[in-house]
Amino acid sequence: MEQKEIWLHSLQTETPQEGYELAIKLSRMGVKSTQPDMEVLKKLRPEYANNATGLTMASHVIAVNFQTVSAANNYWK
Repeated sequence: MEQKEIWLHSLQTETPQEGYELAIKLSRMGVKSTQPDMEVLKKLRPEYANNATGLTMASHVIAVNFQTVSAANNYWK
């Protein structure tokens, strides 16, 4: 069994900006896990990069991940 790189050590961040950047990373890693073939990802990028629905859905995934990170950080209170 292949050893996977551990890249997510915590959902804790110092600031909301760092939390948002983590939400983006979580979203990107989700896509990478779903489609690990980089050539396929590169081939599909022009299709979804110019599609309003696809971009809206990507923004939604980031927003959901940001909600998770925000909650894990007690909304930086």
